[in-house]
Amino acid sequence: MASNVTMFDPMREVMRLDPFRSVEDLMREFAVMPALRGLDPERRIRVDVHETDQAYLVKADMPGLKKDDIQISVDGNVVSISATVQGEREDTQGGRIYTERYSGAQYRSFALPHDVDDGKTEAKYKDGVLHLTLPKKAGAARKQIRIQ
Repeated sequence: MASNVTMFDPMREVMRLDPFRSVEDLMREFAVMPALRGLDPERRIRVDVHETDQAYLVKADMPGLKKDDIQISVDGNVVSISATVQGEREDTQGGRIYTERYSGAQYRSFALPHDVDDGKTEAKYKDGVLHLTLPKKAGAARKQIRIQ
C-alpha cells in the first residue's frame, strides 16, 4: 500500500534556497523561529527607506505605541529599531470583570549602503509613524575601482 506522506529531505530543502529571500522568510519556512509563525504580520515593523544625496529618510509604521517605548540605535551603517509593548485591558460584562495583561517586543534591523552620521540624526514619531533622517557620513561615498 502506497503512502502519500512525504518524508523530510534536507538536501531538497537546501536546494530550494534562494539567496535573495529575506532571512525571516527562510527561518519561517524551516520553522526555526516558531514565534514568527504565529506573529501577526500587522504587528511587525514595516520600513520604507528613501535615499537622497545627503541622507536616508526612513519611515517606519509602528501604530499603537508611545514614543517612550521606541528605541533607535545606529552603528556605522546598521540601523536598529525596537519597541516594547506592555499593557492591561479590563472589560466588564454581565457583572464579571475580565482582565488581560500583555507584553511583547518588536524589532527591525537593516544595513544601509553608507555609514550614518549619528551625531546629526533626527527622529520624530507622529500618528503611529516613526520618521528618521539619517545623514550620510562625510567621505563615505562609494568608490569605483578601475580594473587595469
